[in-house]
Amino acid sequence: MSRADSEQPSKRPRCDGSPRSPPHTPSAAAARSPDPKLHPDHETWDPEQVCVFLSNCGFSESGLLDRFRENKITGSLLSSLDESLLKNLGVSSLEERQKLLSCIQRLSQTHIDTMKVINDPIHGHIELHPLLIRIIDTPQFQRLRYIKQLGGSYYVFPGASHNRFEHCLGVGYLAGCLVHALHEKQPELQINERDMLCVQIAGLCHDLGHGPFSHMFDGRFIPLARPEVKWTHEEGSVKMFEHLVNSNGLRDVMKHYGLIPEEDICFIKEQIAGPLESPVKNASWPYKGRTEEKSFLYEIVANKRNGIDVDKWDYFARDCHHLGIQNNFDYKRFIKFARVCEVNKKKHICTREKEVENLYDMFHTRNCLHRRAYQHKVGNIIDTMITDAFLKADSYIEIIGAEGKKYQISTAIDDMEAFTKLTDNIFLEILYSTDPRLNAAREILKNIECRNLYKYVGETQPVGPVKIKRENYENLPKEVADAKPNNVILEAELKAEDFIVDVINMNYGMEDKNPIDHVRFYCKGNLNKAIKITKNQVSRFLPESFAEQLIRVYCKKTDKKSLFAARQHFVQWCLNKNFTKPRDGDVLAPLITPQKMEWNSHDFAQNPAHIRETSKCKTQLFKDSPV
Repeated sequence: MSRADSEQPSKRPRCDGSPRSPPHTPSAAAARSPDPKLHPDHETWDPEQVCVFLSNCGFSESGLLDRFRENKITGSLLSSLDESLLKNLGVSSLEERQKLLSCIQRLSQTHIDTMKVINDPIHGHIELHPLLIRIIDTPQFQRLRYIKQLGGSYYVFPGASHNRFEHCLGVGYLAGCLVHALHEKQPELQINERDMLCVQIAGLCHDLGHGPFSHMFDGRFIPLARPEVKWTHEEGSVKMFEHLVNSNGLRDVMKHYGLIPEEDICFIKEQIAGPLESPVKNASWPYKGRTEEKSFLYEIVANKRNGIDVDKWDYFARDCHHLGIQNNFDYKRFIKFARVCEVNKKKHICTREKEVENLYDMFHTRNCLHRRAYQHKVGNIIDTMITDAFLKADSYIEIIGAEGKKYQISTAIDDMEAFTKLTDNIFLEILYSTDPRLNAAREILKNIECRNLYKYVGETQPVGPVKIKRENYENLPKEVADAKPNNVILEAELKAEDFIVDVINMNYGMEDKNPIDHVRFYCKGNLNKAIKITKNQVSRFLPESFAEQLIRVYCKKTDKKSLFAARQHFVQWCLNKNFTKPRDGDVLAPLITPQKMEWNSHDFAQNPAHIRETSKCKTQLFKDSPV
């Protein structure tokens, strides 16, 4: 990505693809605020500060200043003043009106000069506020350049080389697009410059807490390395943002741009991770950064209510682009129709009723991305192998944190100075190390490089509503190892440590709930009345269930005899547990699948060709087995 330092004629993000006016170099490019006490962004000025500006411009008549105060002319209204309005406000002289308009024009041009432009492959040329640039240009944010967005999926999809860095830029930009669109469409919401800037910062910083290989770190490694710790990357993002602000002296910079650090830092962190403290019983509003009147602002970056947020919009577009998968969701259309309506005395972001099908498509796109890419069977096993390597290396890795204290891979999350140094580069550090203590970890990473991966055995699902609980996951490998078939002679003995059982919970983002039930819509006839649209009002083709559990089994031993045995164990385990029959079960274990009546249709089971094929397989199996 390249950054262009040239000034731009508009300070608002443009999300509709419409052309911009050509850049120009204003004559007042080097101009500064007329008074050092005034904030450089004139749109943050209150009426009293506007009067200070007028005085500095030579308009010292008390009657004129009083009229500006009485009419509550703020800095954000200055750009809308014209000659007739100035005349009504008491600027009687044409020369004085032109002088004041010239001063206002220079103010706008000065602010334009501070905007920066980044060329993003997904969203095009995007404008970012100078405070966002100050945040980007810190070690804590630059660290995201070295963390793969999709972790081990890069070893499956050659194009998936993009990092958390560019995703965060995109989310910050889209957050600005949505909040500015709401501000312009609904002035009555009283969204101010502080609100808009905080929402963009939250979007920019929402993934600061990701560890090496993204979700592999907090989803696989930390739960195994430190099972007693309930740690999420959102929690890490909050801590890293606070460390970023403090270690780079950004509180004064935030004040310079009109923010109130005590309130706004809290608001930014709440947008990322939700309420920072446990809600008080019977409290109607758990947030402290903004009042309940602005509840809708918490639905832009990480929407805890229904999952429709700018984070998804960016990774849909960005991941599909790099994976080579079609993206069917158009966020620009959602922004066009987004409005804030009141629902149960709280304000929420709503959309037009005709967009309900598009929202179902959005969640279907999410599900497809998980099935085809995020939960790819090879990508997942590579993540598992990297996790195994990190676990074996954990005790021997030293990362220097605050005050020279040493941390391991798993404990770096306790110190943000150490965590800043922990990126995907730890993979190469282990791979190229000569430390004999890292031999076991190094061997696993070498196997990944040479594509000697753990072998996929098969996939199944629980039947009915009962799912495997997380606390039982660690017992599953032993269950598979114990499921030794009686009617098949095996040449390899397998133990629990030879198996990996990967349990994947697929859903629309809200476990077994339908997220659209938590969305409200409005109609063309009444833009302010929020309505609910149930699934049966939309289509009969929509899913009946919104969650399912996939169970995949892998074997660490890769020789033919072990793999054959592993497949027999797996199919027998599926039979014992009353799981679904593996898709290739009849091929992998033809002596086991006929034992379960539900696994074989009557016609298929009684088919003479099938009986002959089963008999032939049985003969071959015993022929290949030792006497």
